[in-house]
Amino acid sequence: MGTPIMKKVQVDKRVTYGCIWLFLLAAFVIIFLVYSEGMLKFQNKAVDAISIPRASSVTPSANIQYDFCKLKPLPPKEALEEHNLLESIAWPQTPPLSSPLNLISTSDPAHSTFTILPSRGGGQWHVGDKLKVMINIHDFQGHPKKSGGDVLFARLHNPTLGAGVAGQVKDYLNGAYSAVFSLLWEGSANVEVTLVHPSEAVTELRRLNREHPDRIFFKSEFRSGSVTQTTTCNVCLRPTQQPVCNYTDLSTGEVWFCYKPENLRCDTRVSNFKGGYQQNISTMEKLFQKGVNMKVSIPASGPASITVLPKQKGQSDANSSSVESGPSGYYYQGVWRALGGNTVRQFDTSSAITQCLKGKVVHMYGDSTMRQWYEHLNETLPDLKEFNLHSKKQSGPFMAMDYANNILVTYRVHGPPLRSSIVPAIELHYISNELDNIIGGSNTVVVLGIWAHFGTFPMEFYIRRLQNIRRAVMQLLSRAPGTQVVIRAGNPKSLRHFLDASVNSDWYSLQQVKVLRAMFKGLNVHMVDSWEMVLAHHLPQELHPKPPIIKNMINVLLSFICP
Repeated sequence: MGTPIMKKVQVDKRVTYGCIWLFLLAAFVIIFLVYSEGMLKFQNKAVDAISIPRASSVTPSANIQYDFCKLKPLPPKEALEEHNLLESIAWPQTPPLSSPLNLISTSDPAHSTFTILPSRGGGQWHVGDKLKVMINIHDFQGHPKKSGGDVLFARLHNPTLGAGVAGQVKDYLNGAYSAVFSLLWEGSANVEVTLVHPSEAVTELRRLNREHPDRIFFKSEFRSGSVTQTTTCNVCLRPTQQPVCNYTDLSTGEVWFCYKPENLRCDTRVSNFKGGYQQNISTMEKLFQKGVNMKVSIPASGPASITVLPKQKGQSDANSSSVESGPSGYYYQGVWRALGGNTVRQFDTSSAITQCLKGKVVHMYGDSTMRQWYEHLNETLPDLKEFNLHSKKQSGPFMAMDYANNILVTYRVHGPPLRSSIVPAIELHYISNELDNIIGGSNTVVVLGIWAHFGTFPMEFYIRRLQNIRRAVMQLLSRAPGTQVVIRAGNPKSLRHFLDASVNSDWYSLQQVKVLRAMFKGLNVHMVDSWEMVLAHHLPQELHPKPPIIKNMINVLLSFICP
């Protein structure tokens, strides 16, 4: 046994060692908690947002500005298709713009002319013949243009007969153009040629889509409890120090980003809406002047009309014209008549429409021009009752049912980008994902229309959206071959001022229509050529076509369902 002094020393050592161990343990716990909290924050941030480096203070070149909106590389097969599609819609090279801009050397519709060429052999015109018109573009000084690239529309019409057909325009790349019309009715036929955009305006539109794809921007509201914040969203966001929420769809790969709100997580997003338009991104408003050089008629150098005589004996029927070599259809007495072997029935009564749709489920997906079709059926059929889903007027979703005849019609807006009022984030559904959830079958009709909200982005973005939709359509038709799929193209519209043209010009929409046709060519789907149906009609061209045109479109749709 030790002395009392030795015992006290041993106790003091144990106390000292115990204190040391307690201190080390406490320090370890503190370090672990700090580390864990840091890792948790890092993990949350890594999952929640993507950091984008601070933007350079040096003004970047045009190519560098475009880099912020580059999309991910596609697999080889899809990349080749995208390349071929872009090649197929390649527009002629357009002249560079002077600085400061002067209209003197640009295309002027007032100084330009069109001339009706004599018929073959210098004789008369008959139903079934082709009418050719030469168009010569001059500048504001009256000098002939030496290059192509102008955007021209041509129409042959007779308002008294309610007749009209679109012309096929060819660019000779030297300031000269031709328009060819199929002669499809007897009587007077008036030629109308319109300069939609001078070639110099196309130069500017190309620049805008390359350098400012975000000129229309979107907003999302984030909310948690009493805290609400709003940030900017888009397909592409310019680099800043602010972290970015990544809403890329896991199934389709469709990209969408929002700047992360300062005090809220990315998963607190509750809505999406159009934020506005970036002003002062162009000094070229002179190129988009109503009544001067935007959607202005070109005068005739001689007669602007001809008289068409009855078809000659032995001449082939004009109605059997190939869609590949001519128009897809024409109007006569206000009724659209399809060419190429398709017959359009007239569903003039609600009972006829009901009989066609009896036992059918009709799903409509797309933009507001697609919504018009849903609204037309809903307003035309008295027994089709809409169920109040308390949805937003612009975006839906909507559902209407005729219980007695077992008819269900639905509408849902496509996923972002959407230039609409507030849409709940939970209602932002991509069309391809919706199609993947349809059982399909002989009693199912799927109607698609998507184009109007894509006019500010590179065409690659639209192509990729259609590639995803086509994949879903092919899978739907594979598992349910009886399903009917009908696709609505875009349409020309009014261009009242610079803003109309710069965010979705008819030049851009025409390219979209070409891509859409090529993308679904050869598939077991039906195409409603709303482009020609609007272009050939005597009513003014509008983003949302007038009711008589919509009625004709619905007749085409129903003729596919009930041939």
